[in-house]
Amino acid sequence: MIKSAQYIISNPDVATCPQSNLPEYAFIGRSNVGKSSLINMLCHDAKLAKTSQKPGKTLLINHFLIESNDKMVNGKMVNDKWHLVDLPGYGYAQAGQKQREALRKMIERYCLLREQLVCLFVLIDCRHEPQKIDLEFINWLGENGVPFALVFTKGDKLGKVVLKDKVTKYKERLLEDWEELPPVFVTSAETGLGGEELTNYIEELNESIKS
Repeated sequence: MIKSAQYIISNPDVATCPQSNLPEYAFIGRSNVGKSSLINMLCHDAKLAKTSQKPGKTLLINHFLIESNDKMVNGKMVNDKWHLVDLPGYGYAQAGQKQREALRKMIERYCLLREQLVCLFVLIDCRHEPQKIDLEFINWLGENGVPFALVFTKGDKLGKVVLKDKVTKYKERLLEDWEELPPVFVTSAETGLGGEELTNYIEELNESIKS
């Protein structure tokens, strides 16, 4: 589990991101999907990523240094260090065409050029039907071989039966385009739902990198 999280730096382009060999796990989604709130929940720090009721708050590539809890490996106590990356949201309708295009290029350049990226977590608001902009972005990731997982947010806003039905239908829609689904997580920043599963998955990926 995450022991500490520290803001490192914000950058407008992948070329100026930290020159580090640490693995990176990036979070992205449509504006107002609850990205910052989820990051804060995972890191146990309500003030880590700045949240806002106004969409389009994140306009840069934000790096956070994460340290996981100590654990025994080959007889020695070690802790994992990795970068959590908060990416700008896409599809912010109130942004001008020029800004939207700049954000699109920033996101695409990071996804395609950042060698340290291990997994991109694509956030989806569980309350909504599959949106064209999300499906197009997911398909773009697949076409370009970018490793990703889906994270449904705001799971506390629906009853358990409705939530399960929404996620099932979303998977069925994805299977119209995909032969196999990516990893899927259901979360809530309010209740902590899915937080342990998500951080355990990151830990598993970190271990697979080392082996």
